[in-house]
Amino acid sequence: MLEEMLRRKLGLLPDDERNHGSSSMKRPRSRWWRSATSGFTLIEVMMVVLIIGLLLAVVVPNMWGSVDKARVTMTKQGMHRISTALEMYRMHNTHYPSTEQGLAALVAKPGGFPEPKNWGPEPYLPKLPLDPWDNEFVYAADDRSFEIISLGQDGVEGGDDLNADIRFSEI
Repeated sequence: MLEEMLRRKLGLLPDDERNHGSSSMKRPRSRWWRSATSGFTLIEVMMVVLIIGLLLAVVVPNMWGSVDKARVTMTKQGMHRISTALEMYRMHNTHYPSTEQGLAALVAKPGGFPEPKNWGPEPYLPKLPLDPWDNEFVYAADDRSFEIISLGQDGVEGGDDLNADIRFSEI
């Protein structure tokens, strides 16, 4: 008891223990009590909601445009990946796959004419690629060149903006 009195006089006890024993001093209110009674006014909450709404009105439309641009970029990158695989196929077999053999010739050894002489040993692509709109790429080839086409968002030849065809020869 004497030790506790000394500590109290010297200020060595924590605040809540120091004031607990004396009846002449008011006990300070705890943080819990202050946080339970403090809060935001309705106007403050409405202002925050208004600011968040304005930010969303500006940011969301810009993000949608970015998503569309990203799909076009992904389509072009996919075409470059297919082009690289076609060049590897040509180096091994002296020709591109025919239009009839298609891009499937990059995934599995094709049959038909022209027959690949040195196909493989591994596939040139792990699976048949799709564009970002889940449409198959259109492939056409002759002896010396090829064309890869994505039909765009609508999957139909022609169109404008996002529905426009993307051609590898125009990249």
